[in-house]
Amino acid sequence: MAIASKSSLIGLEETPAGQTKAQFLECLRLIERLHRRLLDILKMRLDETGRTDINSVQALLLYNIGDNEMTAGELRTRGYYLGSNVSYNLKKLVEMGYIEHERSEHDRRSVRIRLSDKGRDINNLVAGLLDEQLEAIVSGSHMKSEELRQLRDALRGLERFWSERINYATL
Repeated sequence: MAIASKSSLIGLEETPAGQTKAQFLECLRLIERLHRRLLDILKMRLDETGRTDINSVQALLLYNIGDNEMTAGELRTRGYYLGSNVSYNLKKLVEMGYIEHERSEHDRRSVRIRLSDKGRDINNLVAGLLDEQLEAIVSGSHMKSEELRQLRDALRGLERFWSERINYATL
């Protein structure tokens, strides 16, 4: 998703409305960039631990499954992943032995997935990395716990706004 380029922001900050728009667009760019940076950090950890058969997107998927057993549809809904990405990555993760799957007894079309021992190892690796990152962020001068809470609340508000637009089909 490409957000406005720097050149399209030139002159925006000359008015209060322009300043607000520039801040909004920068926030969207930052959210995208932060997600990519998280994937970069995960890739670095996977590489340094010799885990070259799995990519950072797949590792994050395993982390988000955690101790749960669910369908691919539930994973898409909870993680807000794109459908084709989830299906492709789940297929690969099953083939590589990171995920176990079985058909539902009640609905043979539905497949339940859960982490294998190998998948739990990656889940623990990601959890440890995120704990390390959080500790480094709050113990350093990067962000205080209260600032992190405020950021979370602001992002939840934005998510709620767009979810309402989608749920009630209002643009």
